[in-house]
Amino acid sequence: MFTGTRPAPTRFLRHLPQVAVATVAALALSACGGGTEKTEAKPEATAGTEGTAAAFPVTVQHKYGSTTIDKAPQRVVTLGLSDQDAVLALGIKPVGAVDWFKEDPYGKWPWTKDKWGSTKPEIVGERDEYNIEKIAALKPDLVIAQYSGMKKEQYDTLSKFTKVVAQPQGVPDYGASWQVMTRQIGKSLGRTAETDKLIADIDARFKAARDKHPEWATKTLVVADSFEAGKYSAFTKTDPKAIFFKELGFQAKPEIDSLAKPGWNVAELSAEKLNVLDVDRLVWVTSSTDANDRIKAEPLYKKLKVHQEKRDLFVPYQGPDIGAAFSFNTVLSIPYAIDEIEPLLTAVK
Repeated sequence: MFTGTRPAPTRFLRHLPQVAVATVAALALSACGGGTEKTEAKPEATAGTEGTAAAFPVTVQHKYGSTTIDKAPQRVVTLGLSDQDAVLALGIKPVGAVDWFKEDPYGKWPWTKDKWGSTKPEIVGERDEYNIEKIAALKPDLVIAQYSGMKKEQYDTLSKFTKVVAQPQGVPDYGASWQVMTRQIGKSLGRTAETDKLIADIDARFKAARDKHPEWATKTLVVADSFEAGKYSAFTKTDPKAIFFKELGFQAKPEIDSLAKPGWNVAELSAEKLNVLDVDRLVWVTSSTDANDRIKAEPLYKKLKVHQEKRDLFVPYQGPDIGAAFSFNTVLSIPYAIDEIEPLLTAVK
């Protein structure tokens, strides 16, 4: 069973079942009063909206067109795997969210625990398989799907009863930068100025790390993992993990991208191909010491200079949650990831 060290490579996204659009839409419309009707009951507020009213209406462009949001959303559902972080950072607790590969998206990670508190969102799906009935029952006034692979039919169904901001246009699914996705979310919530400050603060954190370690700019770095003997993966430049280390100053290895199949953000490698991982810094994101031992025991891996010279680094996904932090690569998780990974990288000579 997949344990979650990949954020969302295409090969792990199961084919979505065909949505029974008519049935679901009917249920959704009855639950929410339709996409254009105004409900008389005032929805339960999940966060203060003071200071945002003047921002509306706003129109947000996305993969499936544009969505105009007339007033400050109060009941937000996030369908991207890490979208909830940016929404939380902007002071709103989503009423619904999707599961991160069977891992609760609330109250678990150290960078979001305090922001969730005792509030728990309804789980409305896993990855790109959404439970439309559950979403409708929450009566959202906005659905956000940035770090997602939302299909057009899903967008159309949801749009029958709520406002939907789908993934950014002009980039592959799961291929937009954290800055682009955060700005989309901030604009949707009417909090553009606050969003700009969040992004500027994170950019400053990255710059401070680069300034402190100018030597990183001369080093190539690859992030990899392995889930079973003889099978290995390296992440391409569009993966959040690779993006994180690039912003720390490290150089990517273009050959990784050339080995990945079209539409994938990971290159699959056999043991015979492990020589592509012979870089200045090799970061393994693993879920157990057993996996670490198995990788180190691979005869062809033992021949790599990066291993022989102890320039490889094994980072846990959880406990501490370092791998998870740079896998999310959000405005909330990045500061935690920088603080945790810096001493580990400087210990590798």
